[in-house]
Amino acid sequence: MLMTFQDAFGLLLHLDAGVIGIVLVSLQVSLSALLLGALLGLPIGALLATEEFQGKQTITLILNTLMGVPTVIIGVIVYLLLSRTGPLGVWGWLFTHKGMILAQTLLTTPLIAALSRQILEDSWRIHRDSFMALRLPRLSALKWLLWDCRFSLTIAILAGLARAISEVGAVMIVGGNINQSTRTMTTAIALETSKGDLPLALALGIVLLGIVLLANLFTFAVRQIAERRYG
Repeated sequence: MLMTFQDAFGLLLHLDAGVIGIVLVSLQVSLSALLLGALLGLPIGALLATEEFQGKQTITLILNTLMGVPTVIIGVIVYLLLSRTGPLGVWGWLFTHKGMILAQTLLTTPLIAALSRQILEDSWRIHRDSFMALRLPRLSALKWLLWDCRFSLTIAILAGLARAISEVGAVMIVGGNINQSTRTMTTAIALETSKGDLPLALALGIVLLGIVLLANLFTFAVRQIAERRYG
């Protein structure tokens, strides 16, 4: 076991090309999916938090359900959509980064939307009467609400990042785990562990843990700054 850790740290210290390539693919796919998930999820969350319309409760229930849906289910659905006989097969996205980003976007969007809805709904209850008194246009009120809750919303964004970068089922099915192409940290860890290449799997696990730790530290720092500035 000690030798395994030594070999793993050796791969990291020597900036092994295989490790770096896999990490870059993971970051490219997960950060792209996080960006798209935030662009889609935050407006959906704001709409659900501030508007009353028929079907709102049903949409909220669906979003809450999708937060916990197994990633392999999303992977199978996206695979069927992107396969040659599927409705999106002409795009040619199966076993590509674009297909993986699509699958992870479907994972991050409902999570960010559901969490941001709860955060924004609480703030909306506090400020709604003020907005009404000032007769702010609805779009301006939503922009102000998102800005006012920006520090709390980092929690939703961080949850989306954790959901994307740690999942293995969807990218394994849609990406195919192709070496030097669609292999991510999680799929590589699963593969290399089964092959017995534990140093490489452990090295990738250390990098993955470090990324999650840095994201948590960033969120903690943001919240500390917000509390000092705004109380």
